[in-house]
Amino acid sequence: MEPLVAKSDLSEHLRLRGITPTKQRLIIAEILFDKRQHVSAEQILDKVVRRDATVSRATVYNTLNLFVDKKLITALIIDKFKDFYDTNTSSHHHIYNVDTGDLTDVSPDHVVISRLPSLPSGMELEGADVVIRVRGTSLT
Repeated sequence: MEPLVAKSDLSEHLRLRGITPTKQRLIIAEILFDKRQHVSAEQILDKVVRRDATVSRATVYNTLNLFVDKKLITALIIDKFKDFYDTNTSSHHHIYNVDTGDLTDVSPDHVVISRLPSLPSGMELEGADVVIRVRGTSLT
């Protein structure tokens, strides 16, 4: 499987979003954009530290937040203890298995939201995200 962004293109990919490509940011970007995935900050931190033990937890979290702000990745808050970062920034929903921790993409074509509440004056809808929580293991 080819990476979402080739390693040789990462610096330019960051620059195009107004991000200075530091060594630490490039390591984090390389891990994130290796494939389409949902990863926690702790999973990223673990992989980053294996490559460069001098990268701090704060650097990883700050970089992830910067990447979210610049719309390179999406932050998914599954519950108050579980955040994921999604490299798929297109419009889609998720199935979250609370037993296994697996998170799976669901096409927006498969979820129909028939009505949303009226928005307060001056507000504009940015999006609606659905997380379907399931339990158990799949035999498929």
